Amino acid sequence: MAERLAAEETSSTDTAERHPLQIETNGINVIGDSERKGRPRSLFWPWFAANVSVLGLSYGSFVLGFGISFWQGILVGLIGIIVSFLLCGFIAVAGKRGSAPTMVLSRAAFGVRGNKLPSVISWVLTVGWETVLTILATLATATVFTRLGVGGGTGTEVIALIVVAALTVIGGVMGFDLIMRMQSVITVVTGVLTVVFIGLVADKIHWHTVAAISSGSPEKVIGALVFVMTGFGLGWVNAAADYSRYLPRRSSSRGVIGWTTFGSSAAPVVLLVFGLLLAGSSASLSSAIGANPIGALTSLLPTWFLVPFAIVAVLGLVGGSVLDIYSSGLALLTAGLPAPRFVAALIDGTVMIGGTIYVVFFASNFVGQFEGFLTTLGVPIAAWAGIMLADIALRRRDYAEADLYNPAGRYGNVRPLPIALIVVATALGWGLVTNTAASWLKWQGYLLGPFGLGGKTGAWAFANLGVLIALVLGFAVTLAFGRSAVRAEESAPAPQPA
Repeated sequence: MAERLAAEETSSTDTAERHPLQIETNGINVIGDSERKGRPRSLFWPWFAANVSVLGLSYGSFVLGFGISFWQGILVGLIGIIVSFLLCGFIAVAGKRGSAPTMVLSRAAFGVRGNKLPSVISWVLTVGWETVLTILATLATATVFTRLGVGGGTGTEVIALIVVAALTVIGGVMGFDLIMRMQSVITVVTGVLTVVFIGLVADKIHWHTVAAISSGSPEKVIGALVFVMTGFGLGWVNAAADYSRYLPRRSSSRGVIGWTTFGSSAAPVVLLVFGLLLAGSSASLSSAIGANPIGALTSLLPTWFLVPFAIVAVLGLVGGSVLDIYSSGLALLTAGLPAPRFVAALIDGTVMIGGTIYVVFFASNFVGQFEGFLTTLGVPIAAWAGIMLADIALRRRDYAEADLYNPAGRYGNVRPLPIALIVVATALGWGLVTNTAASWLKWQGYLLGPFGLGGKTGAWAFANLGVLIALVLGFAVTLAFGRSAVRAEESAPAPQPA
């Protein structure tokens, strides 16, 4: 009976979407053999499009805001972006091996029902990210029209919100094939226009000003590094297998890792380096980015390029939000929502629109809230990533598909160790991060004093060590104590038909 029910779920559609304008009917089921297609290099398109956003330029200002030099910022950017996306590449391999969404594969580590906890965390993170990207697209569009002298007020923000939300929700509802088609177009358009943008504003760089920026302490460097990691790769790890799950099982694991990492990190590395040069050349620009991270960049542009800039800004942000709404819907289904995938995407879109309305029309100090969001959710997702990465490293065989949906199967119902580990790592991590700009997070940092790190006003207060500690702790403990459980799972006989 259990095998029959699992088979129904894992093969819910062998008539998959083969046309971009057809709603994807696959949800959290295992992708059937007939639907697995493509090569690892096809992963370049969704990951590049999701990360080519001009928001990457604004990260130059965010990084320098930690009080470090240009060269320290380069080091932080290269390590933070490439290493964090490399983690995504490793988790993407699980998608190829299991042909299921990331958070379904996480059931192997946490148990089928025990995985509800990380699934909820993943849902909150991805919905939060899609909301952030929609906010930025709305603000950037309004700023462009203000510069053009045609609107720019509340009316323009409302129209921009409607357009951005529509593109995001339609992509999320339609599903995988349309998203892959959209991402290939977004990659080409935003890539070309971003190169034009860089050429137009290159003369705004003043190297003598950039070179004069003083170096920061090791604590500040670590704080910037953690911020970059949470803003880039750690913001995607919980969705990393959602696209590789459509690849044939025979696909090269090295290819999956390489193309995921390259596609994700190529644009951010270039954009962050150029953003460091721009922000380091102008203190006023760096300050303006704090209020409107993308709109502030319009002050550098000639009027004739404002509309193309709006296009590249909106498309780049939509490229990220579409992937987020797709993955957030899958996470919501994995957490237990009894609904089709497109309904989950519609629910997520509603939450996204509500959050955008609040921030755009009622809140202030966007960057402070943004940093608070990243570090707060960065801690539990880092703990989950550490556990998941170690679990993947320990496995020698492909996943037992039916047991990913069966609480009585080899992966169990609730596995106490990983659940306790994510709770303990999160509690420890939150005690070692701070964010004074977000008043609702003043309770964090409660371990900085007891651990001799100078308290909430000391040198280590903004190093955000909690994210790194949660990641390392999750990985090390799982690697040390999870081996026997994985070996027992992989040696268990396949369940017999009822």
